[in-house]
Amino acid sequence: MNTIRSVCVYCGSSPGRDAAYLEAGHLLGRSIALSGLRLIYGGGTKGIMGAVADGAIRAGGKVTGIIPRFLMNKEATETALDRLDEVVITDNMHQRKQKMFEESDAFVALPGGIGTVEEIVEIMTWAQLGHHRKPMVFGNIKGFWDPMLSLIAHMASEGFIHTAHQVRPIVVNEAGAIVAAILAAASVADGPAEGVPSLIEKM
Repeated sequence: MNTIRSVCVYCGSSPGRDAAYLEAGHLLGRSIALSGLRLIYGGGTKGIMGAVADGAIRAGGKVTGIIPRFLMNKEATETALDRLDEVVITDNMHQRKQKMFEESDAFVALPGGIGTVEEIVEIMTWAQLGHHRKPMVFGNIKGFWDPMLSLIAHMASEGFIHTAHQVRPIVVNEAGAIVAAILAAASVADGPAEGVPSLIEKM
């Protein structure tokens, strides 16, 4: 059983074109806070990033933002960062990702761009290599991640994911159900609990 104390959320620093994405960010942040968990995220105060942090803060949750120095004036403002419980400023993106990994017990990808894809794929890669067994979730809001999930399924069917049992991200369509799915997955030693949908089960 893995103890969940913190949840890392990867997501866009832009709001996207559908209001449902921002709503999902607020709801997930709130759910994390109300579950007594700490939010670990990229420190941005705009877009979906800002919505997740705002949702957690308004619900009385603890929030740690981890942001590279060069992004501070692009994705955040110093005034807005003052609302966070903790701000970790790194020298570069590599340090940011490593610190987010170290501080987090589970990972969620909400809608986002290339950076969000890169972050969750790296976490999946580390799982494939046996570096961790922390729950990984695709928050598939309005089917946003469907193309990505199809690509991963294609990779597996073509024989390019040889340790698929190590790569077991959970696919959750509703933001309000994400925390419960994480806790259910963490309650068993060998991956997602029975009844919790995983990408591998869909494959």
